[in-house]
Amino acid sequence: MSQHTADEQPAVAAAVIVHEGRVLMVRRRVSEGSLSWQFPAGKVEPGETREDAAVRETKEETGLHVSAVKLLGERVHPATGRRISYTVCEVISGTAHVADPQEVAEIAWVSLTDIPQYVPYGLYGPVQHHLHATLAG
Repeated sequence: MSQHTADEQPAVAAAVIVHEGRVLMVRRRVSEGSLSWQFPAGKVEPGETREDAAVRETKEETGLHVSAVKLLGERVHPATGRRISYTVCEVISGTAHVADPQEVAEIAWVSLTDIPQYVPYGLYGPVQHHLHATLAG
């Protein structure tokens, strides 16, 4: 069992959602360092799995109903120092929109070739690999 310190931040769960040849990105109202555009994401709540958190955060931020397909991986984010997991999700229903205007400024469905304009510092390797495999072609 791992020990947690009082000041340790909860893990963050991100949803990697590809739909109709594009990946969903959200622009935070308040940037986290150099991070402005990112995947729908938020803190994993007590008793919640990383996959469930990714699904919940997607609904809260974009209004989309998604289901978790598979966990791509987890890392300590180099820009924020926070533990973050990445879960592939598929759209069940809904149309993406800014569902939480206090947290999200805008959303975009981004093509593979346009990702560097949104995320100039690059993506986590397993996410990049998944997007290339899913969107290339």
